[in-house]
Amino acid sequence: MKYWLLKSEPDVWSIEHQIKAGEKGATWDGVRNYQAANNLREMKNGDLCFFYHSNIGKEIVGIVKVIKTAFIDKTDKKKKFVAVQVRFVSKFKRAVSLKKIRENKKISHLALLKQSRLSVMSIDYKSWKIICNMGKV
Repeated sequence: MKYWLLKSEPDVWSIEHQIKAGEKGATWDGVRNYQAANNLREMKNGDLCFFYHSNIGKEIVGIVKVIKTAFIDKTDKKKKFVAVQVRFVSKFKRAVSLKKIRENKKISHLALLKQSRLSVMSIDYKSWKIICNMGKV
């Protein structure tokens, strides 16, 4: 199993929207960055992803699970980019802000801090556990 972080603007798709999507989950689409799209292609069923609210909030608010691996993104007219299907797993008891992540030297290597515009990124297991503890999951 691998661990990931998915960014979404909460006024477009929030953790609350994800919760309401229920068991069938929701398509994670609209990714147009090649590195982020390659990360989507690497995802496997059962992989876990942090759900990050970007722009508004700038915080990790929960966890989703990949339930369908990469398929052609229906929002891409050229059919070059992919999407995955994800299902809600849990909401953090306490959102973990970008500021708090930045302050924690044990996770200062994360792409979230180094490549701030990347919308889909991998997370190592050690950092996953640290962030889960920070979020009281």
